[in-house]
Amino acid sequence: MKVVIFVIPFLFFCSSLLALPVDVKPDSPVVPNPVLPTEKDPVFPTPSGVMEAAQSPGDAAVKVVHHQDINKKILVALVVSSTLLGGLLLLLLCFWFYRVKKLKKSNKKTGQSSNAAKGVSLGPILDKLTSSKSTGKKGSIALIEYPLLVAATENFKEDNILGEGGLGCVYKAEFSDNFQAAVKRLHGKWQDSEREFQNEVNLLSKIQHQNIVSLLGYCIHSETQFLVYELMQNGSLESHLHGPSHGSTLTWHLRMKIALDVARALEYLHERCNPPVIHRDLKSSNILLDSNYNAKLSDFGLAVSGGNLNKKNIKLSGTLGYVAPEYLLDGKLTEKSDVFAFGVVLLELLIGRRPVEKISEGQCQSIVTWAMPQLTDRSKLPNIVDPVIRNTMDLKHLYQVAAVAVLCVQPEPSYRPLIIDVLHSFIPLVPLELGGSLRVA
Repeated sequence: MKVVIFVIPFLFFCSSLLALPVDVKPDSPVVPNPVLPTEKDPVFPTPSGVMEAAQSPGDAAVKVVHHQDINKKILVALVVSSTLLGGLLLLLLCFWFYRVKKLKKSNKKTGQSSNAAKGVSLGPILDKLTSSKSTGKKGSIALIEYPLLVAATENFKEDNILGEGGLGCVYKAEFSDNFQAAVKRLHGKWQDSEREFQNEVNLLSKIQHQNIVSLLGYCIHSETQFLVYELMQNGSLESHLHGPSHGSTLTWHLRMKIALDVARALEYLHERCNPPVIHRDLKSSNILLDSNYNAKLSDFGLAVSGGNLNKKNIKLSGTLGYVAPEYLLDGKLTEKSDVFAFGVVLLELLIGRRPVEKISEGQCQSIVTWAMPQLTDRSKLPNIVDPVIRNTMDLKHLYQVAAVAVLCVQPEPSYRPLIIDVLHSFIPLVPLELGGSLRVA
């Protein structure tokens, strides 16, 4: 641009020179050239007054011819210099544009390098996710570059591991703007991991609910797949019930709120999704808690959609202790299979024991088998409640929760309630400030 500002005044100066008159009068007398046609009329006719003032016809002819030669030389010089100047100007402009373009590329690379080192803001990704899901578009999950995940997890540092499953680990990731997320790394060398990865991305790109964990993005690098979720600060329900705290962080009302949140998630999957979605792997480790102990259902790798299914078109999967008997024995999978698993989780919340416990060498006992005879006996029921919450609830509420649990774990699917009925039974047990309708004095 500076070059253009410099050249414009120069061109204006040159044009000014062209406008000046040219005096080519010779300093010494001109001797007539005998070759010139002095006896003929001048090349250009002149007024009679001028002819009279001239000393001789020969002098006028010499002057006219001399003017022509000089004007031609000046014209040629101006054309050549203008052409050279125009070429120089074009060359400088091309160089200027090249420098600007190169500088932009350099700044872009510098910015990307800085983001990879510090982390990347997921604000645009979150905006895209929200807008796409609100319009019901498929494939709204964002593709995240692998170097960004490496930087956010500090190269998958061991100190950032939040949990570990059968197909990989979950890492805490910190991006810029103090935004945190959870990154699940699935090892592609197992065929199951690739299938579950595709299934989860496909399902979570189409569903959104306050009690279902949001999938923010995914990444495929070599033979490894990555899923990026919203971070749930309080971890899994399993870690609270069976971890070092042994349930001490969960009061009676918080446990009822968690049960209500899970029921809401299942009600959305069973009743509002079209076609209905069966989670197929509901368990306490797949129920995550945020900073306010709001429960959200996660891990949809084994989930299926399409209504009733049978063992001919689906592989038997699930976690021992949570799998419904009709699915385990006959391969029959329905929404009632999720209701059975919900009943097992409810027993975990109520009693504080694991779904399956080892009682002797080579012999295990399920929580359903152990608790069923005592759940229906009101005199024995208070004694099997988790010691952390024992005697902290209204007995009427305790009996009601036990009755719901008994119905959910019935061996016959037709005897189990619909999840929407379970949902309505829990709303009066949860305080208003926790999302229910109970007014606590």
